[in-house]
Amino acid sequence: MKIKNLLFASCISLAFASCSKDAMQEPVPVKPNQSALSSRQNAAVQAATVITEDFETGSKSAYAAADITLSTGSWNLDDALIGSTASDVKSGTKSVRIRNTGTLSMNFNVSNPTSVNIKHAVYGSDNSSTWQLWVSNDNGSTYAQTGSTITTSSSQLTTATFAISATGNLTFQVRKVSGGTNRINIDDISFSTGGGTVPPDPGTGGTPGNTTDNNNLLLGNPTNAQPSINSAANYLMDQTYYTESYNRDKGTPNWVSWHISSTDLGSSSRANNFRADINLPSGWYQVSNTSYSGSGFDRGHNCPSGDRTSDNTANSSTFLMTNMIPQAPKNNQQTWAGLENYVRTLVQAGSEVYVVMGSYGSGGTGTNGYQTTIDGGNVNVPSHIWKVVVVLPNGNNDLSRISTSTRVIAVDTPNDQTTVSTDWKQYLTTVKSIEAASGVNLMSNVSQSIQDVLKSRTDQGS
Repeated sequence: MKIKNLLFASCISLAFASCSKDAMQEPVPVKPNQSALSSRQNAAVQAATVITEDFETGSKSAYAAADITLSTGSWNLDDALIGSTASDVKSGTKSVRIRNTGTLSMNFNVSNPTSVNIKHAVYGSDNSSTWQLWVSNDNGSTYAQTGSTITTSSSQLTTATFAISATGNLTFQVRKVSGGTNRINIDDISFSTGGGTVPPDPGTGGTPGNTTDNNNLLLGNPTNAQPSINSAANYLMDQTYYTESYNRDKGTPNWVSWHISSTDLGSSSRANNFRADINLPSGWYQVSNTSYSGSGFDRGHNCPSGDRTSDNTANSSTFLMTNMIPQAPKNNQQTWAGLENYVRTLVQAGSEVYVVMGSYGSGGTGTNGYQTTIDGGNVNVPSHIWKVVVVLPNGNNDLSRISTSTRVIAVDTPNDQTTVSTDWKQYLTTVKSIEAASGVNLMSNVSQSIQDVLKSRTDQGS
């Protein structure tokens, strides 16, 4: 599900518009009731002003250069059109399609934006292309590139984030710079102004505080992660099939959160296409598929490949390096593989589960001995790896069905090749213990009285 453009009707203008998406500004628990959600939304409105163009209101069926009026104002599309076919990748019913060296330009200004988010994907079965974001402070007379060149290679919408250092009234232009006749789709361009940050679109993964069933963050945002470049150690990333808090300086996630139902488990084979995450903010180090080579540690999934076998796209998403940690091979291939397989048997037997996995500390032991970092110091080796699984019978209104009798499996293992047991049940613990060790706040959307009971109980492992 997609949240459409949230520009308030009374505030739309060509030069300025304001809107808000749920940005989860407070770290306090949010209970699943309307008053709590309204309070959170009000806080988000006060904290951030966001202009979002989703291209749903415009029509342009030819590539010839022309101006069109959209909900945010007038835009110029040159060698570009508004696409609505089955081959156009979009989060609603329409997106921009650009070919050759086409451009998508604003004919209006945005005042003092701090960041820009742009969703992009390859059109249909076309090959990859590159594009750039350019900015003008003189109403489009002259432009300068901002951020790095973006490569579009995925057939699924992903988000490119640009930090904006220029100030004043700014005009932006998207320029396709390579790929020839290969086409790309652009959708949901969001400008954050007034010191705020652009919140994530919920997509399949959802937004913090969203109480929609099967939402990857239904139970809460464990560290109040934010999609802001100013939150580099706790950067919220919606990867559609899972949601995570990424730590730029550690080169690993702090935690990854996802939901598993029977529809997530299919027959798609393991993609094995480990790759850098090109959707990290411009200028951030991108851990590559070879960054762990020779280290003695596995590229250990947080959200496992086996939990996303419904189709090839879902499985491929789990091989982004932003989903990986350096994991001792025995820990990864035996201890954690056993736990992952067990959780999937619960789903296959008629349950749905909400999972959060994370790691903490520095210093683990792989096949080459003890190390605190790898990849020239760019990737931290965690000392411990944990997982919390909330198990529910299949059904609806999931938050309201969590009670003091709900099963919660909490596991915390050492990242140590030499001492770790292959039996994950040896590491059963309480949620409270994991929270104390890692600094997270789990199940924050569950009522406090139920949390208190569930977090203090150790599962029996069967």
